[in-house]
Amino acid sequence: MHRSGATMAWNVFKFCTALRGLGSIMILLVLGVVGVTYYAVVLTNYGPALYAGGLDSLVALAVLILFHSLLVMLLWSYFSVVFTDPGSVPPNWKPMIDEERGEADPLVGTEFSNVLSDPNQRVRYCRKCNQLKPPRCHHCSVCGRCVLKMDHHCVWVVNCVGALNYKCFLLFLFYTFLETTLVTASLLPHFITFFSDGEIPGTPGSLATTFLAFVLNLAFALSVLGFLIMHISLVAANTTTIEAYEKKTTPKWRYDLGRRKNFEQSG
Repeated sequence: MHRSGATMAWNVFKFCTALRGLGSIMILLVLGVVGVTYYAVVLTNYGPALYAGGLDSLVALAVLILFHSLLVMLLWSYFSVVFTDPGSVPPNWKPMIDEERGEADPLVGTEFSNVLSDPNQRVRYCRKCNQLKPPRCHHCSVCGRCVLKMDHHCVWVVNCVGALNYKCFLLFLFYTFLETTLVTASLLPHFITFFSDGEIPGTPGSLATTFLAFVLNLAFALSVLGFLIMHISLVAANTTTIEAYEKKTTPKWRYDLGRRKNFEQSG
């Protein structure tokens, strides 16, 4: 059945509104996973092991120091992505040159005056924000604005990932992978005991929390690893998720400066 443009626009609007509301829930979900993990690792298993003496105490101390160090870095990078502006177009921005055509072909004043009326011009214009769009800038329907070098809108951080917070986003993926891998490895012996024939120490609540923390962290470690590999490959090519999706990464991608400079630019 054919749907009118007005109906589709209304559906998109409702979808974007739902994503805005979902964002706050996702932050609570992240903090909930952190809380469950902290209870299982520190309070249930390795905290009490500090008083066991011998090698167990040394292992517990090493795990707790590494766990808290990675947790601090994870939370710092996470909230840096949440609260850092991804990059907005400056008010009344005007291009000095047409970067889509190259620096060797400047955009002269007569061309700029007709940029909105001439469909052949390469300078882009956002009709929703009523402003010119710099190269690699995209409009986010969830945030309701144009974002510089937009990669994607992430519901997990209730924010767009763009030019100014992309480095924090990469660090968040990196520290999340390290933290979840550490938790998975440290809770693996306790997880295996669930399938042993011997008596398992602990209350039903602590055992359930340990089991849940292991499963959640294993799932996050595997999924985050995939995202981390994907974004490292994007940085190596100096492209974004949107640009890769739009297949703009031609064999001679104009923004590819070489892997070393691409990584330096992303920082």
